[in-house]
Amino acid sequence: MVQAATYLATELLRNGRWVEIRALRPDDRSDLIAAVERSSAQSLYRRFLGAKRHFSEQEIAFFVNVDFINHVALVAVMEDEDGPMIIGGGRYVVWEPGKAEVAFAVIDQYQGQGVGSALMRHLVAIARQAGLKELTAEVLSDNNPMLKVFEKTGLRLRRKRDATVMHLVLELDG
Repeated sequence: MVQAATYLATELLRNGRWVEIRALRPDDRSDLIAAVERSSAQSLYRRFLGAKRHFSEQEIAFFVNVDFINHVALVAVMEDEDGPMIIGGGRYVVWEPGKAEVAFAVIDQYQGQGVGSALMRHLVAIARQAGLKELTAEVLSDNNPMLKVFEKTGLRLRRKRDATVMHLVLELDG
């Protein structure tokens, strides 16, 4: 049985480097904030569906304090010349029994290397084990790289588009 709070795996990225996918820890707060600071305005816009550069203490607390039952968060960590560094993260938040919203962010320098797909695979495994049936997501309609992450899961995918956002539902029991 997978324990979400102590989750740990390694993945080989497209660039030939290894990344550690692990559960977010309370002491990751400063590294998580540093990852946001290393992200471009466009990446943050795509993640939060609007302009976002700074976070309130309440928002930071939400992102860092997860229970690994209704709020599961994983980070992607890579060794850098200065030591381990968070290069991305993904999470899901249960909003109704059996259903959770999923979201990701990868710092620009590591986009296109498979980090988002790796985070997605691991979150799907944890969600299935937790008994979830669906993961939902809202993605800007022009965010093709993120849409491809969802399409490549192999899961049944339902889409509904409005003016600027694609509403996605991934079925986990298929």
